[in-house]
Amino acid sequence: MTISRQRATSTALLLERKQHRPARIGLVAGGLGAYWPQFPGLLEQLGSSARFVSDRLKSMDCEVVDVGFISDPIDGAAAAEKLRVADCDMVIIFLTTYLTSNMVLPIAQRAHAPVLVIDLQPSEAMDHATFDTGKWLAYCGQCPLPEVANVFRRSGIPFRSVSGYLNDEAAWERITRWINAAKVRAVLRHARHGLMGHLYAGMLDVSTDMTLVSSQLGGHVEVLEFDDLRVRVEQVTDAEAASRMALVKAIFTLDESVNADDLDWAVRVSVGLDRLVEDFKLDSVAYYHRGLNGELHERLGAGMILGASLLTARGIPMAGEYEIRTNLAMLIADRIGAGGSFTEFQALNFRDGVVEMGHDGPAHLAISSKVPLLRGLGIFHGKRGWGVSVEFDVTHGPVTTFGVGQERDGSFTFIASEGEVVDGPLLEIGNTTSRVDFGCDPGVWADAWSSSGVAHHWALSVGHRAADYRAAADLMGIPFIEVKP
Repeated sequence: MTISRQRATSTALLLERKQHRPARIGLVAGGLGAYWPQFPGLLEQLGSSARFVSDRLKSMDCEVVDVGFISDPIDGAAAAEKLRVADCDMVIIFLTTYLTSNMVLPIAQRAHAPVLVIDLQPSEAMDHATFDTGKWLAYCGQCPLPEVANVFRRSGIPFRSVSGYLNDEAAWERITRWINAAKVRAVLRHARHGLMGHLYAGMLDVSTDMTLVSSQLGGHVEVLEFDDLRVRVEQVTDAEAASRMALVKAIFTLDESVNADDLDWAVRVSVGLDRLVEDFKLDSVAYYHRGLNGELHERLGAGMILGASLLTARGIPMAGEYEIRTNLAMLIADRIGAGGSFTEFQALNFRDGVVEMGHDGPAHLAISSKVPLLRGLGIFHGKRGWGVSVEFDVTHGPVTTFGVGQERDGSFTFIASEGEVVDGPLLEIGNTTSRVDFGCDPGVWADAWSSSGVAHHWALSVGHRAADYRAAADLMGIPFIEVKP
């Protein structure tokens, strides 16, 4: 399941999404060259299958670097060099028929990218009554699969594969999962993350060494000052503010509690945030500032939720409370088309068997179950300032909680749990509250989720996505934990 079509479509019409660097997928197909003179027409048939796979991959919102068909170890070495230079996010080796493992080992060793091995025969089954040896050989791409797996294992190369046939949608669903994982690797390797302000005092769980972000996941962390935002908000013109106000009124329902001055301030902060993101070429931002007695920086911090939610819906997630790891989770969820809204525990409902979760923003507007509401708040609980906040319920149906944990040695983990957002009474306090049924006692789930190593914030994403997050973790070389009490 992807983001609600109606909500995603209406949001997309109003908000221009950020164009991330596409995942770069290397592709090489191969078979044993000794067959070509023995069985005329076989190479042509296998080449046709390779073109089918290449075209299908190109339709998946990724850049395909197709280095052609290899028939011997010399071809394999040449393909390995081309893929090394291409700097791929993942390499796919298509076993069209039997080949020797020495043809593909150099590719896996030199490409410096995770490898997916696929073998897709021409159709569901052979026509045994009419097939000869040549026709059979087009169906035995799985024959070298154990050989390649064994050699990769002995070489210390992680092995992953998909077996099926060319029009096998179940196989293509699994391949798509790996393409999504490559999209995650692509965005994390090249992302620029903004970190603005300072840690919410006492939140030791969300404290993250920014060097570890770059060293384990790739990308760059840009340290920002709230003054970087201040000067840009001061430069917002009345015309820009009016244009943004019109956009806000087209996207949100405004509750009668919204104060006009607070909304105008939030609109100006929103325009300033857009300029900040553009000037620093950011893919995500985590922020927090405490402030004091209504001074300007406090007002900036309190005025962020509207603009942060608009940016999140555009594919530039923003997380409050200096939560860079949850910001990463939101970026990953968004990149695979699952939304990803800033979330924490709100309460356990033992009568209805659900976990109530959400936050006072930022929110991913594209996964709202209906038109999101702007509510005026006289106070943000636990924070200084006042202003407007976003209120909605995530689209009802399958969802996955997803967080980035951190272990004692500093290593990151990907943590997920699948549930379902169900109908029922919700808080009306300017929060993104949802009722999630995990199919078990909510207290049991809360205990299991908390013991996983996740921090007290996470991303709430639409669809059952544990397999996608597992694949992304595999491609990134990160441990994966699925909470299934």
